[in-house]
Amino acid sequence: MQDSLFQFSDHNQPLAYKIRPQDFNGFHGQDFIKSTLEKFNSSNCPHFILHGPAGTGKTTAALILGHHLKLDVQVFNAVLGGIGELKKILAHIKDQKDLYHKKCILFVDEVHRIHKAAQDALLPYLEKGDFIFIGATTEHPQIVLNKALLSRVNLLKFKTHSDESLKKILNTGNENLNISDSILDLVVNFSNGDARFALSKLERIYESKLDDIDEIKALLAQEARFYDKKSTRHYDVISAFIKSIRGSDIDAALLYLAVMLDGGEDPVFIARRMMILASEDIGNADINALTMANNAHYAVKNLGMPEARITLSQACIYLARAPKSNNAYKAIDRAIDIVKNRATIEVPTHLRNYHPDKMHYKYPHNYEGNHVEQVYSLIEEPIYKD
Repeated sequence: MQDSLFQFSDHNQPLAYKIRPQDFNGFHGQDFIKSTLEKFNSSNCPHFILHGPAGTGKTTAALILGHHLKLDVQVFNAVLGGIGELKKILAHIKDQKDLYHKKCILFVDEVHRIHKAAQDALLPYLEKGDFIFIGATTEHPQIVLNKALLSRVNLLKFKTHSDESLKKILNTGNENLNISDSILDLVVNFSNGDARFALSKLERIYESKLDDIDEIKALLAQEARFYDKKSTRHYDVISAFIKSIRGSDIDAALLYLAVMLDGGEDPVFIARRMMILASEDIGNADINALTMANNAHYAVKNLGMPEARITLSQACIYLARAPKSNNAYKAIDRAIDIVKNRATIEVPTHLRNYHPDKMHYKYPHNYEGNHVEQVYSLIEEPIYKD
């Protein structure tokens, strides 16, 4: 099966597939990964999880490793294949080992997509060393994979390609295309270190016979903006948005708001996060902040896009300009901490609903200024601080 993974004669194949290197000599941009994998042979190679951004060479590294070790590579894509297909591959690997004493590599792409129970099913095979297991993921392994699986593998982190390594890869793909260096540099600038993206855009520019720099720039700018509502980018951008409002940087907050809207983020989610911020970071420093955020949330739910963008912008600007205080946030956390670290908090007898001592409760409105000193809590530790 491995041989079919290194065929380059089909002109209908994507450029990124056609120029995939067969050995580590053509593997660019991941020097540490390269030097690590080159040290192993078929008898001492451990299991690996290759993790990092898209288009950084994880699949290529796994296939080159198989070529380097002279082992058959069985590929399973966790997105496209089901548990039934995985079981067939495992049975084939077992037959190869039992009948022909041949070891294989099981390469699982998008390994984080495998159900937790299926991850557990792999553990006995990994424990016995029936095959060399290589998994690839764009997610953080410690978050998406079972601890039991993680304890049996080594982690190798891939980094985004530098402009230099990306240019080397593009030059390989450009050998028969003869696209100018100025266009190659433009592709590099818009590729965010993603070699697969860069090669696909290079191929598209060639096939479309585009040579106008402005047209190419417009094409690249439109398609280079990556946003994934269920992945790291989603959390990074909303985090930067909230922190920019907290830091009263209106321009930065609006920029991240635009990134989210351009990426198709749920506007109600954005409004909901601003409601949280209004209490957490502004609180009573501006009593209108929560009202503004709540009204924005209501309006966004009823308006929808694209009009909701205006309401979100209005609320974003107001909250960024507002004075900041996290006293309410800190006060409730201090109170919860006291409750969790003590026995049951007793209510003073004169404050209880039904108790003989209730007659000693002092009703504040019967006193001048609607205030009277009395014991309200048996906890003397201060909680709220202005």
